[in-house]
Amino acid sequence: MTTKRTITAEDLYTLKSATDPRLAPNGRDLLYVETAMLKEKNDYSAHLFYINLDEKAKPVQWTYGEHRNHSPRWSPDGSRVAFISNRTGKNQIYILNAGGGEAKQVTFSRNGAGSPVWSPDGTKIAFSISLGKDDSVSDRDGEQEKKQELVPLEVDKMKYKSDAQGFLNGKVAQVAVVDLNSGEITQITDGKTDYHLQSWSPDGGKIAVTADLSDDTDSTFLNDVYLIDVKADNKLQRVTDGTGYFGSVTWSPDGKHLGLFGHGREYENATLTKLWVYDISSGTLKCLTNNWDVQAGDTVVGDFQQGAVTPGMLWADDNESFYFVATDHGNTVVYYGNLKGEIYPALLDNQHVYGLAADGRNERAVVAISKADQPGDLYTLNISTGALEQLTNVNADFLKEVTLSQPQAINLSAKDGTELHGWIMKPANYEEGKKYPLILEIHGGPHAMYANTFFHEFQLLAAEGYAVLYINPRGSLGYGQEFVNAVRGDYGGEDYKDLMAAVDYAIDSFPFVDKERLGVMGGSYGGFMTNWIVGQTDRFKAAITLRSISNWVSFYGVSDIGYYFTEWQINADLNDIETLWKHSPLAYAGNIKTPLLIMHGEKDYRCPVEQAEQLFIALKRQGKETKFIRFPESNHELSRSGKPQLRIQRLNYITEWFKDHI
Repeated sequence: MTTKRTITAEDLYTLKSATDPRLAPNGRDLLYVETAMLKEKNDYSAHLFYINLDEKAKPVQWTYGEHRNHSPRWSPDGSRVAFISNRTGKNQIYILNAGGGEAKQVTFSRNGAGSPVWSPDGTKIAFSISLGKDDSVSDRDGEQEKKQELVPLEVDKMKYKSDAQGFLNGKVAQVAVVDLNSGEITQITDGKTDYHLQSWSPDGGKIAVTADLSDDTDSTFLNDVYLIDVKADNKLQRVTDGTGYFGSVTWSPDGKHLGLFGHGREYENATLTKLWVYDISSGTLKCLTNNWDVQAGDTVVGDFQQGAVTPGMLWADDNESFYFVATDHGNTVVYYGNLKGEIYPALLDNQHVYGLAADGRNERAVVAISKADQPGDLYTLNISTGALEQLTNVNADFLKEVTLSQPQAINLSAKDGTELHGWIMKPANYEEGKKYPLILEIHGGPHAMYANTFFHEFQLLAAEGYAVLYINPRGSLGYGQEFVNAVRGDYGGEDYKDLMAAVDYAIDSFPFVDKERLGVMGGSYGGFMTNWIVGQTDRFKAAITLRSISNWVSFYGVSDIGYYFTEWQINADLNDIETLWKHSPLAYAGNIKTPLLIMHGEKDYRCPVEQAEQLFIALKRQGKETKFIRFPESNHELSRSGKPQLRIQRLNYITEWFKDHI
């Protein structure tokens, strides 16, 4: 009998993710994207794979090379596929015949192109494009960066940078259409506002987009749905009422209804996303889930899947019913709904559904599922019976040789009686009767959710001999509107008590936990909370804070979301420095005795690196035990999609710090 080994940081080089399943109109041809790391290039590759659901044959690879091919979208007749590839250095849209042959490039933009959407007759493709002041919608020389002189960055808006895109430098997201026969490209939106492409109406006459057309977008946080009449000079018609945030727009097959995800911002960014339907003929918008205390969509925190896409409402051919994914109590669930407002679970299990495609005939769907000990694969779902049949096994070799820890769900009560939910993982090579150190992990957001999903970092800590504790404290999604909103204005209050209650529960309930050897770590909001914890208690022997917030006063002005996020979450602005400072971990740096490892990306614009710098200097100046690791060319997404080499080094820093201090 061969003994399985435990997982390592370097296993990220071996693991593959299977994402974005897309069914052809015939309901049997399936495309998906398989992503892997390229160790030698310190980058990622992604390729399209094909499966015939009726033949149940092995997946067939359709694209090759050391680049990223993704976002496959079938033509209306299923004969061609549009997809995005960076094979020329920038993301551009290509067309590939389903019968084989070379892919044809159809967009040429200096800043790249994305979000391909077919016209119903298959003659055109709408796409998203980022345009600066001097950029053209089509530039065959544009893919090569033109040498520009070094010039100052002129800033006249507060929203002038983005963690994902860096300095925007006047670039605006627009929508264009390429005629596949002539190659002609036409820009159908313009101005200084970002337009986000959604979907094309079944009759070909209108394109749905979202945008904030307010006069001062620095002060508004809206996303309205608009219909562009492509047959009437691109005339705009607003669908939503200018008070909320909407997206994921899909058309019913007969074109009579729009399905939307969105909310009215009643609790700002802590508002649950709901399902809405817009009746084209009557011009009325109706919320189908107004009394349903569940978050629509996938808000699970993970560190593994690459390019996961969760669709909006997937309409059935009857024009009345649809399927969608929702976030609920540590799982993402596939639900069936209809225009009457009826909602029923179609796939309810301890799982993370991170992709969904349906055949439109209410017969079968394809779901992408991850579980704690299963990185993720595609399955067919029989709609009537709920039966699952596995389609892919992209990490079969890895799973054969590696032992993984299976988390145990826990339920506990907070100090005030609030019900809390989470998990504890035993060390991978657990032995009965032994005591093990415990690591408390804290997620970011704060409006996100830990779930029954594969988490490489957690498995690595378990492999290193640690028990791992993770819960969803108040502020997390998945447990209703009141629960998710409870953290606003109370950072470091009841959320802190929730986490300490979970640690107490683990110590009291699991004899294998060594209460004298505790560690804590987290990123983003989890980094804030780690900083806060070590400023309030000495019970942890070591701590690691990643991409954190330490000072709300400076965060207000330096983060890409700082001024409005701070006002929404802390309920204070620069006119109330006392409140901002009261909730800042930096204010309590003098209390910190726990050895603290601080890690941050140099190009993190969400929680800028100065947040880490301030905390490091404050601790070092006082002679506290700390170390500061700065990751070059890395933004807020380092742990999830950063350069492979840096992701591995980050994990090694984590295990080394805990090994040295616990």
